[in-house]
Amino acid sequence: MQGALAIALSFFLLGGGQQDNTQQQQPSSIPDAPSPSGVQDLKSGVKPGAAATPDSKSGEQTTPPASSPAAAPQAAPGSPDTFQQEAPETPSSAAANQAFVIHVPVNYVDVPVTVRDKHGNLVPGLTWRQFRIYEDGARQRIAYFTVDPYPLSVAFVIDQSLPSDVMKKVNQSLAALPGAFSPADTVAVFTYNSSTEMVSDFTGAQGQRLPIVLARAQKPGRDMGMPITSGPLATGMIINGQIPDPNLAAQRGGGVSFITAPKEIHPLNDAILAAAQALAKQPKGRRRILYVITDGKEARSKASQKEVLRYLLTNNIGVYGTLVGDSATWGIGYLDKLRLPLMPTDNVMPRYALTTGGSIDTELSENAIQMSFSKITEAVRTQYTLGYYSHSPAISGKHHTVDVHVEGLTGLDVTAKEGYYPSMADVTP
Repeated sequence: MQGALAIALSFFLLGGGQQDNTQQQQPSSIPDAPSPSGVQDLKSGVKPGAAATPDSKSGEQTTPPASSPAAAPQAAPGSPDTFQQEAPETPSSAAANQAFVIHVPVNYVDVPVTVRDKHGNLVPGLTWRQFRIYEDGARQRIAYFTVDPYPLSVAFVIDQSLPSDVMKKVNQSLAALPGAFSPADTVAVFTYNSSTEMVSDFTGAQGQRLPIVLARAQKPGRDMGMPITSGPLATGMIINGQIPDPNLAAQRGGGVSFITAPKEIHPLNDAILAAAQALAKQPKGRRRILYVITDGKEARSKASQKEVLRYLLTNNIGVYGTLVGDSATWGIGYLDKLRLPLMPTDNVMPRYALTTGGSIDTELSENAIQMSFSKITEAVRTQYTLGYYSHSPAISGKHHTVDVHVEGLTGLDVTAKEGYYPSMADVTP
């Protein structure tokens, strides 16, 4: 009996002790193991070559910025490109890496590019890998690339020395001009006849002021009549035996009296220069466009075309235009565009457009002039913008040529400015 009690007592003591020990040694809460960072869902369908960033969605393709040390040389499919060592900067990557950019004094060159196919249609969807840009024959690294449209600052120049019938068509087409622009655009209006006049400084393209300004810019034009060189009216008006107009007086020293026809005045160079000087004051980040509606005739300007072109290329201004009158006649405007050698022409607009990377249309009817407004603004908004840092000093003032090509595609018309003059305004501190 005593042995049984001893066995029961020992069993009770062992069981109770084990229960107390279990209660004292309950396991504490163990933290979860850290989840692997940077591992993406393999079902998200990440495209080959598309790196993912912490801020990007799964499978979203991002372009490495130019300042990123992880940007490795990438070659175009089918044609390895070892020259372009890293991807150009884009607007999104520029904003994301603004705090990590080290600024040094360099000469930044901005090159808007328009690409058309053989039918004249705009070509979208090109990437920076397909472009090649050269300065003075040496290839440059593309440091900036975007297809985003820029807000426009447009200096609109109207030729009021046109014949009255042509001027009437121009006046009727001006009402359609505001519809070609967006609310972010600004427009200034200039006119010229015997001299240049600023009708309005830059104002909102969709505001209430621009239609009023365009109505004020409407003029009747010139009456183009043949001079009378014979008959009783050949000498013109005579007051008290004197001819009040010296241009109609007979030449001295000549045995035969004849009429000296007055010289025509078409100061197109001066008008473009005045509009360009106003455009140069517009802030950076806007596309500077000089849009001229004219017959292209130039006569008796104070400024030469060479001087005006230098000013345009220095201040990144592109010249566009709509040719009317004789220059819009079928065949004549086409030959002016080609600039055939030994082909006499007084139309100066083709050289302005070709040199600055712009374009011109030749239109006759009122409806065609209105369509020209929308075609030109559409081309400007769909431009590719390429930028590079030139090694040429900004204070040299020397002209540098610029040439842009598209690789891998044939039959394309690539339009860009043919060169530039360095300016301290383009220096990035």
